[in-house]
Amino acid sequence: MGILGKIFTWWDGATLGTLLNSWANGEKVGEDALGNRYFRARKGNRRWVLYNGSNDASRVPPEWHGWLHGTLDELPQDALPAPRAWEREATANLTGTGDAYRPEGALERGGRRAAATGDYEAWRPGAE
Repeated sequence: MGILGKIFTWWDGATLGTLLNSWANGEKVGEDALGNRYFRARKGNRRWVLYNGSNDASRVPPEWHGWLHGTLDELPQDALPAPRAWEREATANLTGTGDAYRPEGALERGGRRAAATGDYEAWRPGAE
């Protein structure tokens, strides 16, 4: 992306103004496993994230989301307990991709459903 893209676009990374603001007025407080960098203002309460890649809020982990929105005053690594052994890493939302779940009978899988078993009787008005 050229310099004009950095100045005027926001959807594919931070704009030049955001980068300069982060450098001049911000203090880096942490980074998550995806490479997103988190900042807070040296003066005031403002908090923000510089995404590693495209600007997609769903790529912010829950603990950092809580910090960004002021739910946590302390940094996530200081405020939250260590993960439990049974906890799994979050997975991406696959809706709209080729890897999305498609049950039997879905049009993407041929649209064939299992035959009805005969144990269902449709409701009719006036029938008791």
